[in-house]
Amino acid sequence: MLLATHSVLAFDYETVVARAQGLATVPFKPPQQTPQALRQLNYDQYRDIRLRPEKTLWSSTRKRHFDMQPLHVGSIFNYPVQINIIDREGMHRLDYSSADFSFGQNPVPQGLPEDLGFAGFRVRYPINRDSIQDEVVVFAGASYFRAVSKGTLYGLSARGLAIDTASERGEEFPIFREFWLERPAAGDTAMRLYALLDSKRITGAYRFVIYPGETTRMRIEATLFPRAKIDEVGIAPLTSMFFIGKNSYRPDYEWRPEIHDSDGLLLLDGTGEWIWRPLDNQKALRISLFELNHPKGFGLLQRDRRYASYDDLETHMERRPSAWIEPIGDWGKGHVKLTEIPTNNEYNDNVVMYWVADQALPPQEPFNYAYWLNWNAKGPQTDRVAQVYATRTARNFEEKTRRFVVDFSGAGLAELPDNEPIKARIWTDDNSRLERYHVSRNPEIGGARLSFLLSKDNKQRSELRAQLVKDNEVVSETWSYLLEN
Repeated sequence: MLLATHSVLAFDYETVVARAQGLATVPFKPPQQTPQALRQLNYDQYRDIRLRPEKTLWSSTRKRHFDMQPLHVGSIFNYPVQINIIDREGMHRLDYSSADFSFGQNPVPQGLPEDLGFAGFRVRYPINRDSIQDEVVVFAGASYFRAVSKGTLYGLSARGLAIDTASERGEEFPIFREFWLERPAAGDTAMRLYALLDSKRITGAYRFVIYPGETTRMRIEATLFPRAKIDEVGIAPLTSMFFIGKNSYRPDYEWRPEIHDSDGLLLLDGTGEWIWRPLDNQKALRISLFELNHPKGFGLLQRDRRYASYDDLETHMERRPSAWIEPIGDWGKGHVKLTEIPTNNEYNDNVVMYWVADQALPPQEPFNYAYWLNWNAKGPQTDRVAQVYATRTARNFEEKTRRFVVDFSGAGLAELPDNEPIKARIWTDDNSRLERYHVSRNPEIGGARLSFLLSKDNKQRSELRAQLVKDNEVVSETWSYLLEN
C-alpha cells in the first residue's frame, strides 16, 4: 500500500469547506463505476475479499491505539472513494494495490486501474479488551456509516444527508467522494476525520470527531452548499430495520418472537417532553411527522435487551446499538420525519428518520449544522420519567374494537405506595373512541401497566397518545401510536 505525499501548508475543516463550495458551482459528475467483474460479486464473494493484516495502517504494539483498514470496492459498493492520510509529514493519498488484499476463493481481477480507490474504510480501537482491536466505525456506501459501543454489535446506520426520501420524484442519495483521516497520536482516545459530500443538487463538508467507548460519541459538523432548490433536506438521518415486534403481525413461516434492529423512535422537544413511538411493519408505506421546535434530541433505539425477545443465537439483536442525536446550538423550527416501509424480510433497512427544518435551504448559500451522535446500549437517560417498556395490541373484528397494553418502567414507579394511585391521560382523534382504561402495578418490571380499549368503525388512521400521571403531574414519557384501520 503506497502513500503518495502531497505538500500542504495547512489542512483543516475550512479546506474541505472551500472544496465543497467550489464543487457546488459546477454540475455534478458521478464517480466512475468500478469494473464489471467487481460489480457482479454477490454478498458472500465480496466478503471473501479482505485486507491483508500486515497492510493495516497505524498498526502498533501498544495496547490502546487506533488503526485503520481500507475496504475493497465491489458488489453493492461500486463507486470508489479517495482516502487521504494527514500526519506530521503532510497529506498523503492512499493508493490502491490489489496485492494488499486477499481475494479468497475469487480470482484476482486483472487489469485493475492503479487509481481504483476504495469502497470506504473501517476504524478499530480496543473498546472491549485492551488487547483486542475492535471494529468501532465503518464508512462505506453512499454517505452511510455505522458504529458500535462497548458490548454492542452493528445494527442501524447513519447517513451524511437524506434528500427527498419517500417522495414522488424519487430519492437522491448523496455520496462521500473523498475522506481525510488524521493519524491519531499515541495515547489518543479520539480520532478526527473529514469528508466531502457530493450529489446532483448539493455538496457538503463534514468533520467527524469520534470517541469510542461505553458510549461511542461522534461530534459531527457540516457545511452544505445546495446547487439547486431541494424540496426536502433530511438532517442527521438514521436508517434501521424493523420486521416483527410485540405489536406486529407475525408471518406463519417465522419462528422468532421479534426481529428488529430498533424498536422505537424517541423524541425530546424544546419543552422537555419525552415522546416514544413504537415502530411497526404495516402493509402500506407510513410517513409520520413530529413537530419538534428547538429540538433537544431524537433517535432510533433498541430498548428491549432481553435475549428471549429474539431467541436468535446468530444475530443477537438484543445487542444492537441505539443511536441518539443531540443538536448543538438551536436548530429552530422544524419536524422529525419517520418513514416506515413495508418489508417481508429482515435483510433491508426499511425505517428512515431525520430532521427537516422549516426554513428552506437557498441555492448557492451555505447552511451549517452540528450535533452529537451517540451509539450505545442504553439510549439517553430519562430517569425523571418512566419509559415505555413494551407495547402490545389485539383486535376484535366482530366488535370493531382494539385493545392496547402499554407497560412503563422506571422513575420510581415501583417504590410508589399503594395509596398513591397512578392514573392516565389518553388522547384519541375523531376516527376512534376510548371505551375504558385501567392502570395497574406491574411488579414483574417494577413499573405500571396501562390497558385500554378503543372502538373504531372506519378505515381512517387514528393518532393516539397516552401518559401516566400522579397528582396531575406527568410521570412518564408520552406514548404515541399511529393506529391503522
